[in-house]
Amino acid sequence: MAYVFLTRKDISFFYPDKQNLIKGYIFANKRTKMKFGVVIFPGSNCDHDLLYVLKKILKQEVVALWHKDKDLQDCDFIFLPGGFSYGDYLRSGAIARFSPIMEKVIDYAEKGGYLMGICNGFQILCEAKLLPGTLLHNNNQKFICKNVFIKPVSKKAAPVKYLDPKTVLKIPVAHAEGRYYADKKTIKQLYENDQILFKYCDASGNINEESNPNGTTDNIAGICNLRRNVFGMMPHPERACDNELGNTDGKQILDSLLKALSKK
Repeated sequence: MAYVFLTRKDISFFYPDKQNLIKGYIFANKRTKMKFGVVIFPGSNCDHDLLYVLKKILKQEVVALWHKDKDLQDCDFIFLPGGFSYGDYLRSGAIARFSPIMEKVIDYAEKGGYLMGICNGFQILCEAKLLPGTLLHNNNQKFICKNVFIKPVSKKAAPVKYLDPKTVLKIPVAHAEGRYYADKKTIKQLYENDQILFKYCDASGNINEESNPNGTTDNIAGICNLRRNVFGMMPHPERACDNELGNTDGKQILDSLLKALSKK
């Protein structure tokens, strides 16, 4: 599950004869794939986007995990995709949080396994108490579907670790309950512990009220847990990874994730 890169000089130490040097170079720099799992709930609608991006764009091994399953199939990383699980009845993510597979997902995360929720997946993670806070109705009480701009905040979390802090990313959002809220004590802890992944901004990187699409606290677009193995964000990076769509900004986030995990 790691990237390894060695120079010819490095390899020559282990393969002194010229005949085997090239073979050694290829072997040592072979990319070992991670195994990703994408959980599918009734009402998920971004699951195939993630499956496509992970397999076709990022060239990783990926499997679909049905919500009634109790086997995570030895995955190295689990995604909870966007959509409208169980029709968003009660609250977004409130029912999905009790799907059979979530018992295994919660146990997996609590033991240090890597987990990321996007949009509805973020809502589910908050409902499961794997991430602090909650997602409320947008302040305009309307469904929002458009491109927004976000910028990285955390310096250590895997999805942003290898992004330039000055980078401004154009990423789509599509939600009715995307307004992140937590009490003042929790927000303070998020800042102190470097747990804020992204903030909404304008095209120039300015973080202000005008660039806040849903009234979220402090323009927060994504967070992680204290251990930095559970990540959640409302924007959809998987919808901005393919040249065919005219936007690959989301791929930068997933590339950072892969690079950070490869060094674990």
